[in-house]
Amino acid sequence: MKKSSHRIERVNETIKEILSELLLGQIKDPRVGMVTITSVRVSSDYSTAKVFYTVMGDENRRADTVQGLKSARNFMRKQVADELKLRSAPELRFEYDDSLDRAMRIEQALKDETDSQGGGDSDVDGKETVDGGSGDNS
Repeated sequence: MKKSSHRIERVNETIKEILSELLLGQIKDPRVGMVTITSVRVSSDYSTAKVFYTVMGDENRRADTVQGLKSARNFMRKQVADELKLRSAPELRFEYDDSLDRAMRIEQALKDETDSQGGGDSDVDGKETVDGGSGDNS
């Protein structure tokens, strides 16, 4: 890994930590509720940072959250600049991270497929267990 990419990774992680702490303690906007910062990707020139987040709730909750994040963006950017001691802080761009939603849909599809095949309980090897015992035949 090149030195500059290592620095970018450190900056990504530091910004993620700063924003997470701000969301927990200093952002009082009620629209910003159960938000989790999942990752941050800073551009190579440090001018922008894509901030990926998840939020518990439905589409309406998500829409409210993004408005709250946009409202607090300048405050958070200033805090990032102060903490990182950069000449200029990156512009924060919030993007919803749908990876958790996709994982839950895949998990549900697999469960539905297993259920439709008459899937009973099975152990780690995929073998059906009937008695719920330890599988020890002695």
